[in-house]
Amino acid sequence: MKKLFVLFLVLSASALTLSAQTENEAIKNIMTRTSVRQFTDQAVSKADIETLLRAGMAAPTAVNKQPWHFVAVTDKAKLKELSGGRGRMLEQCALAIVVCGDMTKALPGKGQAYWIQDCSAATENILLAAHALGLGAVWTGVYPMDERVAAVSSAVKLPETIVPLCVIVIGHPAEQPAPKDKWKPENVSYNEFGNK
Repeated sequence: MKKLFVLFLVLSASALTLSAQTENEAIKNIMTRTSVRQFTDQAVSKADIETLLRAGMAAPTAVNKQPWHFVAVTDKAKLKELSGGRGRMLEQCALAIVVCGDMTKALPGKGQAYWIQDCSAATENILLAAHALGLGAVWTGVYPMDERVAAVSSAVKLPETIVPLCVIVIGHPAEQPAPKDKWKPENVSYNEFGNK
C-alpha cells in the first residue's frame, strides 16, 4: 500500500511538472510570436498545413457555429494573383491561408457579425501554431475593405456567401524579428474603467 502511495505521489508530481512546463511553453509561444514578412523558398509540408488548419478549427465560436471556411493556397501563380501587387510577401511565401466567414453557417440577425470574432480567433490560433512549428507568418487584413474583399474573392473564386476576413501569409522565415513587449499597464482597468 505504501509503495502504491509513493508511486501515486511520483506520478502526480510528474503530471504537475509536465502541466507547468506545457503552460510555460504556451505562454512563451504567445509572448515570442512575431510577424514575419520574409521567407525562404522552402515548401510547407502537407502535415504542417493540416496542423495549421486543425489549430484554426480548434478556436472557440459563438454557439459553436464554426462559421468559417479556409482556403489554403500553395500555387505560386495563385499566390501572386492573391497579392494583387500589394507586396512581395505573398509572392515569396510558400503558403497563404485565406480565412473566410461562411454566411450560411453564421448566426442569424445581429448575431451574424460574430463570424468576425470567430474567424479572428481561428486566425490567432493559426498564427500561434505556425510559430510553434518554427514557421513564420503574418496576418494581412482583408475585411471590411471592399476592394480587398473583391480582389481576394476573385483570386480564390469565393461564392457570395463566403467572405474573406484575412490572408495569413506563411512560410519558413528568412528573418527573425525580435518580439515586441506590448505590455502597457495604462491600458488596463480593474473592476471599473479608470481604476488602477
